[in-house]
Amino acid sequence: MSLVEEIRLSWGWVGLEPTEIVGENEFGNLIVKDEDGKYWRLCPEDCYCKVIAANRSELDALSSDQEFLRDWYVAALVSLANEQCGPLIEGRKYCLKIPGILGGTYGSDNLATASQIDLVRMSGDIARQIEELPDRAHIKLRVVE
Repeated sequence: MSLVEEIRLSWGWVGLEPTEIVGENEFGNLIVKDEDGKYWRLCPEDCYCKVIAANRSELDALSSDQEFLRDWYVAALVSLANEQCGPLIEGRKYCLKIPGILGGTYGSDNLATASQIDLVRMSGDIARQIEELPDRAHIKLRVVE
């Protein structure tokens, strides 16, 4: 299955109809173009997928937004992940073992690698399950293999 199809299956519930991936970072974040020409950011470590630009010119403007670029490249975290987990191999990205939205820290004890497909799938599943919960709600994480 293609990554675009996995995005459609895992994140279509937010209204995303992906057509192509136009950007990715080492933590598996993706910039995805939809069928209406909007651009979405899929952020696995915080389990969200939202519109960041209504069109290409708005996306181009983000390329000079220093706050966006710092958040996108997360250079210090990538460096720490590389030290902790080693260099990335084809199809894998750095990730948080416990997503930030579930209280996971952005530190060396919470870093790992995972396949890009698994990150898209897992983050979409978690986001859908917690979408309606209020902030600071208590949850119980159950891992099923």
